[in-house]
Amino acid sequence: MKSRISWTLLPAAVLLFIIAACAPAPAPAQPTAVPAQPTAVPAQPTAVPAQPTAVPAQPTAVPAQPTTAPEATVAPTATALPTAEAGRKQIRWFVGLGTGTDPAQVKVQDEIVKKFNASQDKIQLVLEVVAYDAARDALATQLASGNPPDIVGPVGVSGAEAFHGQWLDLAPFITKTNYDLTQFDKGAVDFYKVGGEGQVGLPFAIFPSAVFYQRDMFDEADLNYPPHKYGEKYKWKDGAEEEWTFETLNKLAEKLTVDKNNKDASDSAFDPKNIVQYGYEPQYQDLRAVGSYFGAGTFVAPDGKTAQIPPQWAEAWKWVYNGVWKEHIIANGPTRESQEFGQGNPFNSGKVAIALTHLWYTCCVTDAGGNWDVAVVPSHNGKTTSNFNADTFRILKASKNPDEAFTVLTYLLGDASLPLLKTYGGMPGRTADQAVFFDSLNETWKQKVDWQVFIDGIKYADNPSFEGYMPNYNESFDLANVFLNKLYTTDGLDMDKEIAQFQKDLQAVFDKKAAQ
Repeated sequence: MKSRISWTLLPAAVLLFIIAACAPAPAPAQPTAVPAQPTAVPAQPTAVPAQPTAVPAQPTAVPAQPTTAPEATVAPTATALPTAEAGRKQIRWFVGLGTGTDPAQVKVQDEIVKKFNASQDKIQLVLEVVAYDAARDALATQLASGNPPDIVGPVGVSGAEAFHGQWLDLAPFITKTNYDLTQFDKGAVDFYKVGGEGQVGLPFAIFPSAVFYQRDMFDEADLNYPPHKYGEKYKWKDGAEEEWTFETLNKLAEKLTVDKNNKDASDSAFDPKNIVQYGYEPQYQDLRAVGSYFGAGTFVAPDGKTAQIPPQWAEAWKWVYNGVWKEHIIANGPTRESQEFGQGNPFNSGKVAIALTHLWYTCCVTDAGGNWDVAVVPSHNGKTTSNFNADTFRILKASKNPDEAFTVLTYLLGDASLPLLKTYGGMPGRTADQAVFFDSLNETWKQKVDWQVFIDGIKYADNPSFEGYMPNYNESFDLANVFLNKLYTTDGLDMDKEIAQFQKDLQAVFDKKAAQ
């Protein structure tokens, strides 16, 4: 999930979730291992923990139905599969690249399989659950041996990029079956349209972005709250209005950054060495996420092998760097890792006024008080980009039965979606199911959060996704983490030179992949 996060200081439950659900591809991570970089940025999450963002209880249990598919257990590696039933085509559902391996989740998935198999007599659905730390190797082995599963998931963008180029384009099957895409937001559907690959997925569990803010801090500073509708301007107390941009957010953050003498960062008497409250936090954002809020982009040029730095990403990095070291509205590395400021989760400390992050952050804001709300993501250069995390199920190109696999896929996204979303803890991709999900959040957060902000942000999802393909993915990802850590911990950098050097270093990592 996160930005300059200190892995050594995270609560164990949160750490386990981050690694199990969100680690980058392609190499598998140990679910309980701590990376060597104490402040490395984990990948953006692709799922949220079941508490507190779980969908309200839905009937998930079904009567046992006769089927030859045995109940799945979490195996350290892929295990032998049952023989296909006579008259049925076997479809294998592979779980392990993301969430879904917890015993309680496996139980729900088993029930889904039984219910599907009892509902028809043409397809035998088989659940194959592999422990997270072995799943990528297991799937790679199956693909190499010509014995692949059919459906993989839930899996996020980073997990899917371990198998870049191997996902089936669903567009012909959508057309053939007249599958209804209007049940989803268009932005969520378009998120899975990948140049050169097609419609590689459909919405299932989604996590849009929003600005989290502390109402009490705005009230104390005599500031109006940020806009809750895309396209609205920010209104100052004197009646002046201006576009809701990152520059406007910057002005607010200055007035909301306060020293021990109650002087804010816009005051000439402000003491940057004794800050007690920060104005802004790019909460749990890795280097690519920081850049993507200034505009969607990718580190990879169209040729698939040349490293590039999108100009808007460079602008975003400079903006954050200045916020840390020149304007002092963002906590630096040592401060953000301190116990006083949340040990890597600054907004949760209750000492940060504004944070930009995703819906899944409701998992991690339990100590920030009960009077926060959310607002829309600011624009940059006239364009709004509300970057987007998402989990779904994908079909491999190598599936021997793609039509039957698509039938199962639509079942997982449809009739089976609510019990699965409940156990995975995600916002439904289907718009008709979203009100129920947010009702459940209101049971935890009583302050009348404007959840509609997240729904409205879906249409502004980043495309291409910031989590998308990079050659030598893990090493490229690690290099980006090191660079972001440098920005948070080192004053006085020449950012143009640093960015140019980072691009050269990234190209060297890309070239290693080409040479393999």
